[in-house]
Amino acid sequence: LVGLTEAQLEVSPFDLSGGQKRRVAIAGVIAMEPEVLILDEPTAGLDPEGREEILQNIESYRKAKNATIMMVSHSMNDVARLTDRLLVMSGSKLAMDGTPAEVFSHIELLKSIGLAVPKPMELAVELKESGIDLKETPLTAEDFVKIFKEFVNNRG
Repeated sequence: LVGLTEAQLEVSPFDLSGGQKRRVAIAGVIAMEPEVLILDEPTAGLDPEGREEILQNIESYRKAKNATIMMVSHSMNDVARLTDRLLVMSGSKLAMDGTPAEVFSHIELLKSIGLAVPKPMELAVELKESGIDLKETPLTAEDFVKIFKEFVNNRG
């Protein structure tokens, strides 16, 4: 589930890359088959390929075990892609609670807390400000591509 090979079982932990160490740590927790998995910045410091693999592993585990995943992250792109519900903390207080679409609709409040919106949403807002209204606000790259294609086809 975490993308480790049999050969890596024999490797000293000191010889593993940062991403491999993170996978080993996640594998250790997953081996206990928790119903709730809490992860703190699971993709921090990983290259794009490692980041994608970890996110896919987390999603695979969630689906395979019907587990609840709680993830602390500053990556709004990851949050938009993976979550059903989003809690935003400001200091030690709960500032927002809702679906990603609901929470990310409060752009100015998020900025005041020090968070950004997902990049596809940011691009759609910038396009709208320059006169190109996509009519929908995408949260993920996949959503952006779909909405943009529809926009181009409808202008035909």
